[in-house]
Amino acid sequence: MQPPEPRFLDDRPAYWAQHKPDGEAISYLGRSWTWAQWDDRIRRLAGALVERGIGRGDVVAFLDKNHPACVELTLAAASIGAATAVINFRLAADEMDYVLNDCGAKLLIVGTELKDAIDKIRDKLVHVTEVIEVTPEGTDGDEYEALLASASPVGHAADVDPDDAVLIMYSSGTTGRPKGVTLSHRNVLAHTINAGTFEFEDGDKNLVAMPLFHVGGSAYVQYGIHAGIPTIMTRDVEGASLAGAILAGANRTFLVPAVLGKVLESGDDAVKLFGALRTFVYGASPMPPALLKSALKAWPDTDFIQVYGLTEVCGAITQLSPEVHRDDSRPERLVSAGQPAREVEVRVVDTDTLAEVPVGQPGELWFRTPQLMIGYHNKPEATAAAITEDGWFRTGDIGRVDEDGFVFVEDRLKDMIISGGENIYSVEVERVLTDHPAVLDAAVFGIPDEKWGESVKAVVELSLGGETSEEELIAWCRERLAHYKCPRSVEISEALPRNPTGKLLKRDLRTPYWENRGRAI
Repeated sequence: MQPPEPRFLDDRPAYWAQHKPDGEAISYLGRSWTWAQWDDRIRRLAGALVERGIGRGDVVAFLDKNHPACVELTLAAASIGAATAVINFRLAADEMDYVLNDCGAKLLIVGTELKDAIDKIRDKLVHVTEVIEVTPEGTDGDEYEALLASASPVGHAADVDPDDAVLIMYSSGTTGRPKGVTLSHRNVLAHTINAGTFEFEDGDKNLVAMPLFHVGGSAYVQYGIHAGIPTIMTRDVEGASLAGAILAGANRTFLVPAVLGKVLESGDDAVKLFGALRTFVYGASPMPPALLKSALKAWPDTDFIQVYGLTEVCGAITQLSPEVHRDDSRPERLVSAGQPAREVEVRVVDTDTLAEVPVGQPGELWFRTPQLMIGYHNKPEATAAAITEDGWFRTGDIGRVDEDGFVFVEDRLKDMIISGGENIYSVEVERVLTDHPAVLDAAVFGIPDEKWGESVKAVVELSLGGETSEEELIAWCRERLAHYKCPRSVEISEALPRNPTGKLLKRDLRTPYWENRGRAI
């Protein structure tokens, strides 16, 4: 029997609980739940939220490494009209309190490993009325498990609308502070249905290892839920956990390219084990050509699928199919991002005139799709700048589309670096560097990195009489930013290059590192 088209995020768990209650829904760190058990947990959590006065239009937050409780909270909150802000556990303290205050979360579920960090900033969290601790193993004394056990289950609220917000995902900010990308039931379900890159079959198990604070985790987990097949979730993206999941039967997954590099470096046993994957979806950063060539050779029976996308469109917006990956007659397509997903329109426009450019010519990539976010949380001006009046999303990426509809992403209009799948805005790092008393100005940009796609490079100009070192500036950043955002190298320059009007010529600094490469990202 074909399930009805879902209108709400919690429709499919409820459907599978009714039609295959004893089937495995999700497993994690040795625990597993059937669809009936998992739906009951979701309904109990919804009841606990209602008991605390949380309802339509409110926001709750989750802060931990990967944990099924994050997905349970997302589904439970969505069922009563509330949204879940999934917080990046790698943020520094001042970033964390900014995000929690900006989203306005009333309730926070926090993992044991991060509870101390929250305790230190608790008095700054002006909206949070309750903090609930969750442990990885759900052992005795787990506040989250006790909350579920004591709660009365409630059903889907009658006043919830498909356009209500369900997720707030924070991306690094072009103005130096993160922006909350607000996604609705309709957005996430459109992504699940339209951007689905393969069909699950009986016996499949979906491996969810990408961090849930990343759209690649929170959007990808929906695929297994939608299809009604088991999900195996790992707490971290690391070799032993991934290997254990594959040994437990996981055969479909989405990961960043850097993971493949680690597997290939780990020896024949690891390569053979990963050969059990039927599909390997990758994205969030470009796959270095040499790595892709090695992967295709190492796993001849695995379907490789590249996706390109953004948090603002729930994740994937284009896909490069397995057939194209292995089509030796058109090798140039391997450097493309593939073709648009279903219900996705694409335009390439001149960045000055905003007129559509001819086929094959470069310009800014614009997309129109039901996957497009509601907007940036509490930032109407930023939303208006990103979305045109007729619904086109301005990606800030420079690319072209060929005569067969293949999208080539070649450069970046926005000042953003993508390292290991993480978005890093240069201005955010520059803001921290220029806070250093010895730094007059700073230019931060991405340079090629065969492992991570890009790494963060900084060039700084010192103030008159200022003295510092590369090591000191990197340490300065690490105290104030998540480590993945910090420069891996810092160059101290007498003067940064500028045009006659004084505008910083960052491209002049960046270009030499990207010469003789097929694309500049």
